[in-house]
Amino acid sequence: MNPPPHMSPPPLIPPRQHHDIRLDFSCSSENPSFDSYNNARNRPLNIAIKMVVKISPSWGPLLANPRLPVAGLILAILTLTLTAYSIYQKRKIRQSSQVRSPSPEKGRPKKETRPFGVWTPSPFKLPTPEPYPNWSLTETKPLPYRPFRYGPRYHQTMGLRSVKHEDWIELDNHYPRFHADKARRIAERGTKCYRTAPEAYPAAVELLEDLVEYLPARYPSLFRKAEKGIENLWSGEKFNTVDRPLQEDPMLTAARLVQDDLAIMIEKPDGQYYLLAGAVFLPGFWRLEEKFGMSMSELHTSGDVPQFREKLEKGMMNFFRRVKPEEMVARNNYFFQVDDDLAWSWSLGSEDEAHPAWSKSEKNRAIEHHHFRSERQTLRRLPTSGGVVFTIRTYFHPVTEICQEDYVPGRLASAIRSWGDDVSRYKGKETYGEILLEYLDKKHEEQVARGLDLSKEDEVRAYPY
Repeated sequence: MNPPPHMSPPPLIPPRQHHDIRLDFSCSSENPSFDSYNNARNRPLNIAIKMVVKISPSWGPLLANPRLPVAGLILAILTLTLTAYSIYQKRKIRQSSQVRSPSPEKGRPKKETRPFGVWTPSPFKLPTPEPYPNWSLTETKPLPYRPFRYGPRYHQTMGLRSVKHEDWIELDNHYPRFHADKARRIAERGTKCYRTAPEAYPAAVELLEDLVEYLPARYPSLFRKAEKGIENLWSGEKFNTVDRPLQEDPMLTAARLVQDDLAIMIEKPDGQYYLLAGAVFLPGFWRLEEKFGMSMSELHTSGDVPQFREKLEKGMMNFFRRVKPEEMVARNNYFFQVDDDLAWSWSLGSEDEAHPAWSKSEKNRAIEHHHFRSERQTLRRLPTSGGVVFTIRTYFHPVTEICQEDYVPGRLASAIRSWGDDVSRYKGKETYGEILLEYLDKKHEEQVARGLDLSKEDEVRAYPY
C-alpha cells in the first residue's frame, strides 16, 4: 500500500557542503630571555595561530550582496577575535619565560674564571662502588665493545658518553694475560713505559689511593684492602701505599693493579693540558717515552689524528677546562692489527725504530692474522690535585672471533667503507683492507642466507656494542 502523496518521503538531499576559509597568523616572542631558553633547547620560537571558519554555500549570496554588511561584520569579528588571541598568547609567552627561564646558577654552565694552571681542591670523594655482580676471574668475559657504525658517512667526534663512577674500571677473565704482559714489559722496557713528572706526582698518588679504595669494593674476590695498602688475592702481591716515600712510582703500582694503561694530564698556566704522568705498557701503536711532556694538541697532531684541528681540538680543550670531579665520561675507538701482540704491533716495525709505520707491514696477510683492537677510555678529574685521568682499557680479539657474532660482519664492512682517505691512512687500511673486506662480506652473506633479520639489529645490540 502506497502512502498518500502528502506523506511521501522527502527527496534525498546530499550532505551540506562547507567551504573552509583559513586564516593563519604567527607571532614570535619579544622576550630575549625566552628566546635564549628556546634556542638552547632547539624549540621553535614562532607560534602559529590558525582559525578555520566553515562557510555554508547558502551564505554565498548574502556575503556577495554589497547592500548587506554581513560579510564586513563577520570579517571584523574574526579580526578582533584573532587580535585578542594574539595578544593573549604574547602575554602568556612573557609569563612563561619568567617562570621557565633558567637561572644563571642552575640552568647554564658557569663561565670558567679560575686562572690557568690553578686548581682549588674539591670536597668530592669517589663513591664506594657496589661489588661487580657475580664477577669471576675465570667466568666473566670481556664486554663486547664493537664501536663502529654503518656508513656511508664516518663521523669524527669525541664520542663522549656519561658513565657511573662504579663502572670506572673493568676487569674480566683476560686479567691474567694482561697481568703477565705488563710484568714482561716492566722487566723488558722499564721506565720507557712509565714516568711521573714532579708537578704530577701528587695527582699520581691521588690516583693510586683512589684505586686502593675502589678495587677491593668493586672486585672483593680479587683484591683485599690491607693495613698498609692493598693485596692481590690471585697473584699474592702486596702493595704498600701508606708509608712514605713510596717504594716505587705510584703510576707503576697503579698499572700493576688493573688491565688499563693510565695517563694523567696536568693544566699549565698557558691553558694547555700536558701528559706528565703515565704508565702505558700495552699501547699497540705509540710510545710513552716519545709523547711524554706533550700538550694535548701536540699529542694529536704528532700522531696525525684525522681532522683534529678542524673538528676536535676546540671541543676537547673546552671539555678539559670545564670537566668536574663529579663527572665521568667514556669513549671508545677501534683499530686493526695484522699481528697478535697486544703490547706492540710489531708488523709496523720494531718498537725502538725511529719511525714505525704501516708502510712497513706485509700487505694482505691471511685473515687469521687480523686482530680487532678496541679501546675503552674513561676520563675524570681528580678532586684534590685537579689532574685529569685517562684509563685506557684495550680489548683485543681475532677478527674471525668477532665475526661469529650476529650483525658484526655487515656493520663493520659498512663502517670501513665509510672511511675517508685521511682515516684510511691513519688506520692502515691499505695494508689489510682488501682481505678484510672480502672476509667480512662473505660472513655477512652467510648470516643473511641463514635467515638473520637485519631489521632487528637495534633490538639486539646498540652502540657501542
